[in-house]
Amino acid sequence: MKAINHIAPLVLAVLALQVSAQSNAVGMTPQANTTNATNEAASKVVPPREKKVDPKAERNSIRKGNDLFEDKKYTEAEIEYRKALDANPSSEIATYNLGAALYKQQKWNDSRNEYKKIVQASTDTLRTAHAWHNLGNISFQEKNYAQSIEEYKNALRRNPKDNETRYNLRLAQLLLKKQQQDQNQDQKNKDQQDQNKDQQKDQKQQNQDQNQNKNNQNKQDQKDNQQQNNPQQQQPQQSQMSKENAQQILDAIQQDERDTQEKVQRALMQQQKRKKTDKEW
Repeated sequence: MKAINHIAPLVLAVLALQVSAQSNAVGMTPQANTTNATNEAASKVVPPREKKVDPKAERNSIRKGNDLFEDKKYTEAEIEYRKALDANPSSEIATYNLGAALYKQQKWNDSRNEYKKIVQASTDTLRTAHAWHNLGNISFQEKNYAQSIEEYKNALRRNPKDNETRYNLRLAQLLLKKQQQDQNQDQKNKDQQDQNKDQQKDQKQQNQDQNQNKNNQNKQDQKDNQQQNNPQQQQPQQSQMSKENAQQILDAIQQDERDTQEKVQRALMQQQKRKKTDKEW
C-alpha cells in the first residue's frame, strides 16, 4: 500500500529581514503536504495591541523547535513552538508547527485545536488547505473516517491539485465502507445471539414445564396404584364405624336373639300344654 506521510513543521530562515519556510516529509500515516511561507507578513496576522510582539524571539524559538523536530524530539520542539507563540501569539507558523509536534506525540485533540486556529484565521489558501489535510489525518488516526472524508474534501476545495489529499480521501472512503459493513455484521451477530438466547430461554422453560407435568403425572399414577392395591383405603368412610353405632347394632342383635328365644319358649310351653290336655281326654 502506498505510504502515507505526515507534514513536518515550517522551517524559518532569516534572509534580508524576510522569513521563508521549508519542510521535509516524514514517513507516517496518512499522507501530508508540505507548506511554504513566502514572507514574514504572510506568516502572521495582526497582533493584539496589548501584546508586544518580539519577532526575534519568535524566529529563534521556531528555528530551535524545527531542529528538535528534525531530531524527533517532539516534546522539546513543542516547548520551543510555545515560546514562539508567547513572543507572538498570532504567529501562524508557530501555531502550525505546534500542531505538527503535538500530532507526533499522538495528542490528537491538542493538535486539532492548533490546526483549527489556522483554518479559522489564516488568509493563506494553501496553508489552510494543508491544515485541513492534517485535520483529516487526525480524524483518520482516530478511525473517524466519516469526519476525515469531510476534512479532506475541504482541503481539496482549496487545493484541487493535491494528489496526496485525494489519495487519503479515497482510502478513508474505502475504510468507512468496510467499517460500516463490519458494524452491520456485528449488529446482525448480536441480534442472532439475542435470538438464540431467547430461544434457549423458551426451550428451558418448556422443558421445565414438561418435567413438572411429568412429575405431577407420576405422583398421580403412584397415588392411583396405591388406591388400587389397598381397596379398603379407597373408601375409608364406608369401612369405618363409630363405637356407638357398633354398640347399637350389637344391642339390636342381642335383643333380637332374646325375642327369638322368648318366642321359642312360648311355643314350647304351648306345645307341652296341648300334649297334656290330650292325655287327660
